[in-house]
Amino acid sequence: MKAKSSAHYQREYRRRLREQGLVKKEVWILPEHAKQLSEFEKQLRKPGEVSETTGVVTMTENIKRWTTASLYDALRQAELFAEQRATIELIDGVDPALHIVMNEYGDLPLFLTVVGDQIIVEAVLWSASDVSDLVQFNDAVLRTHKYLPLSTISLDQVDGEDYYHMFGALSATSLLANVIFEIEVLASNVIQATEAYGEFLTLPLAAN
Repeated sequence: MKAKSSAHYQREYRRRLREQGLVKKEVWILPEHAKQLSEFEKQLRKPGEVSETTGVVTMTENIKRWTTASLYDALRQAELFAEQRATIELIDGVDPALHIVMNEYGDLPLFLTVVGDQIIVEAVLWSASDVSDLVQFNDAVLRTHKYLPLSTISLDQVDGEDYYHMFGALSATSLLANVIFEIEVLASNVIQATEAYGEFLTLPLAAN
């Protein structure tokens, strides 16, 4: 698979926004107002009614805040899943999660959860025991993972063993199209990370 640059993903993201009829506007605000601006931006991406007297747009609905269950209902209708390029399953429980299998990426499993104000999409990369030199590997990751757009690598403990994960995070009020884009980018980045860091791994896949 030929690696794609971050510029490619940026162009794709902007293309999807333009397809929704959105336009880019630059504003200048105080730093402490950044969160409010972000919420207003999300509202203004939705249709509204323009007042005949003031010309101001009145929002017709409140900001939609996703839950894991509501995202499941919306995602399974999306083209990615309707065309069987990926499958999705709701794992119910105290902390529900979505199990997503990316068929086009060798059945790569991803997990999606909504935690507070964030949507987290993640995948297991490999265990720490699969790394030949942890010091050199961690140094390489810290210096280069920024070249995998929209994704971050973390080290987490699972059942008493350390595993490297790759994850992406976005707002729980994000557009559905942006959630799908995050899922697709993460899957691509997992494949690219395996290729990029293969020299540090003892996994058979790293040699291919």
